[in-house]
Amino acid sequence: MAPRELVVLGTAAQAPTRYRNHNGYLLRWDGEALLFDPGEGTQRQLILADATRPSISRICISHFHGDHCLGLPGVLLRLALDQVEHPVDVYFPASGEANFERLRHATIADETVEVRPHPLTGPVVADPGPPFRLLALPLDHGPETLGWRLEEPGGRRMVADRLQALGVRGPDVGALLREGQLNVEGRLVTLDEVSEPRRGQSVAFVMDTRMCDAAVELARDVDLLVCESTFLDDEQELAQRSHHLTARQAAWLAREAGARRLVLTHFSQRHSGEEEYLAEAAAVFPDVVAARDLLRVPIPREHHPPTG
Repeated sequence: MAPRELVVLGTAAQAPTRYRNHNGYLLRWDGEALLFDPGEGTQRQLILADATRPSISRICISHFHGDHCLGLPGVLLRLALDQVEHPVDVYFPASGEANFERLRHATIADETVEVRPHPLTGPVVADPGPPFRLLALPLDHGPETLGWRLEEPGGRRMVADRLQALGVRGPDVGALLREGQLNVEGRLVTLDEVSEPRRGQSVAFVMDTRMCDAAVELARDVDLLVCESTFLDDEQELAQRSHHLTARQAAWLAREAGARRLVLTHFSQRHSGEEEYLAEAAAVFPDVVAARDLLRVPIPREHHPPTG
């Protein structure tokens, strides 16, 4: 099975730097991919990351500041060049529909890919699925801005010892999972007897915002939280004034919401390195990654709480 992971395409806030591209985040989910906030240069970053472009099926834009959307025209043109046959759904704040149309038709080109726009006003279920549900909640950033939450429905996990004890093996395991029950040597074995509930995975993207209830709700119990951390703690006043978060606030958000892993990103050009961001956040929340361009971050595997 293809991995589930975050591919970081860019980490710069507002303006790219020598070492940071504009924002861009590719979420690989089994056989498809979701692209979040494609800033300028995203098309090239996808190549450098060796990320499969034709697998992109959904594009989510948090808001229409340039560092979160200027790469959209190039990405759509590249999908056309790659002769993508499936539709591409693009989700964005409804107030930015005119901006979306200008970006979509920014150049002379044949639109050979079916692009399906979804202007949204949150909170809303942007896509009910399957294979996952995509939620959009409004953030606090000035222009209408949406945060995103991807939720996989729960399922069942087979328990090997129980299967063995009841004589269920080979193709019968799949049949039992599909049908819910199976006759094994005259005994009816049910799925509940040989399995246990499995919690679905979840990911949240909280881009440009001040601290707000919606940010906490988006991040509630997610396996992976990708969160802007534009400033450091001694720049709180600037962060508040510009509707952004500090690294410490991002860590507090992850801890308050019960997230499992935090990825810091959207760094101010005031700071050339990520070490200060990481140290500040790690003092509040232990499982934290300071993103770098082209970094790959796996979605944590399902957590099994201790028993006994």
